[in-house]
Amino acid sequence: MEIGQQVKVFRLRDRVSNGVVSKLGKVGTVKEFKMTDGSGVGAVVEFEDKTSTWFFEDELKVVE
Repeated sequence: MEIGQQVKVFRLRDRVSNGVVSKLGKVGTVKEFKMTDGSGVGAVVEFEDKTSTWFFEDELKVVE
């Protein structure tokens, strides 16, 4: 996974807000990476509606 790639949210690992749940199945663009809880890296994804949020890498799949 690289910055600028299109990704699809295919699962959610934790309980999250309804706003984040609404992104399930949506495609967005990876904008940056950030450290999560010290044991992994998350990706900040921006969607078509210009909203963005971060996800664990295993919650995303690269769109081919």
